[in-house]
Amino acid sequence: MRTFGVEEELLIVDPETGEPLALADALLSGRRLAADDSPRDPHALETEDKTAFDDEDMGLSAELKLEQIETQTRPCLEYGELLRQIRAGRRLADQAARKNGARVAALATSPLASTTHTTPDPRYARMLERFGLTAQEQLTCGFHVHTFIESPEEGVAVLDRIRDKLAVLTALSANSPFWNGMPTGFESYRTQAWNRWPTSGPSGIFGTYSAYRRLVVRLLDSGVMLDEGMIYFDARLSRNHPTVEVRVADVCLRAEDAALIAVLVRAMVESASREWHAGVEPAPVPTVLLRMAAWQASSSGLGGELLDFGTFRPAPAHDVVRSLVDYLAPVLTEQGELGLARQGVEDVISRGTGAAEQRRVRDAVLEKAMTDKTAADDGGLAAVVAKAVAITMRGASGSPEEDDAPELLRVRLS
Repeated sequence: MRTFGVEEELLIVDPETGEPLALADALLSGRRLAADDSPRDPHALETEDKTAFDDEDMGLSAELKLEQIETQTRPCLEYGELLRQIRAGRRLADQAARKNGARVAALATSPLASTTHTTPDPRYARMLERFGLTAQEQLTCGFHVHTFIESPEEGVAVLDRIRDKLAVLTALSANSPFWNGMPTGFESYRTQAWNRWPTSGPSGIFGTYSAYRRLVVRLLDSGVMLDEGMIYFDARLSRNHPTVEVRVADVCLRAEDAALIAVLVRAMVESASREWHAGVEPAPVPTVLLRMAAWQASSSGLGGELLDFGTFRPAPAHDVVRSLVDYLAPVLTEQGELGLARQGVEDVISRGTGAAEQRRVRDAVLEKAMTDKTAADDGGLAAVVAKAVAITMRGASGSPEEDDAPELLRVRLS
């Protein structure tokens, strides 16, 4: 089984008003700086013990905006261990936030309007100057899944063969229906805001690792991007780890949904690698169709139709998500994860995505205000954030011993 790990971006919020708070530096201040964001042992993923990482490799880091903070897990082999680490990362971030009168919430965009503050770093300052309002408004929280690959060549083969299925993950993770205090009409508005970056979105078929590198070099030579860290493809080869990094998902409101998506990504990577070794060519889907599929997933989530990843014609979203699990079933079965994948998908379909859960809270507040003939000055959005905090931390509190705050880490800004 391949190792996998995740990065979660979380909002730092006022527990009373729900507004984002620019406290990332305060949460991370006075702690030891890690030399970089690579594993202590760069060969750990090549050894028989694929979990041979020091506990200090899981920590917190700053992101583009001071209103957000990122958690990282260590590489894992099993769903249960990954879920435990996701919850531990949320607990770590929330403990730091509580010390500063704040909380963290797994929300992909802030429901309430807020002035954002860029993290004081020369690179981020250049991004703000170069990309203007796109950078200024980019308070978005994503969920990135890293899956181990044997070589860059295998990684590119995987990228070529998963590109047509990534929009399904956007729909399954949709958790950003509000923006600047207003409903957006989208289930994942983060996808819309994020795709304003020049290199974001789906990529074409590369064919070879050398072709992948040639494209990256040409993008950098264009002078538009500041550096290779701004190659924001929906899926890319990691610069610092032997992994494929899938970047299409909103941060998930529920930790178990995040772990589910990671399981599906790992199965997609393994299935794609097997197809490559078997000589199966990538599906020749035009990139413009992939963009349309991503837009549709962002728009409707699981509440309507998606473009089916086999035909790219409209189909009920629930059927498309179930079809993805069916496609991955051989690998999921071998890895003992088919049952949990099927149950996890049915759970999301039954209760709705994070976006649906947010809207239910807001609607209940507005309905009560109408019944009581009172005003909901914030449109019910403070209640949305308060509920999101509670759900974010569900299963993450642990025992009193587990709640003792461990040392916070600050890794190199990505």
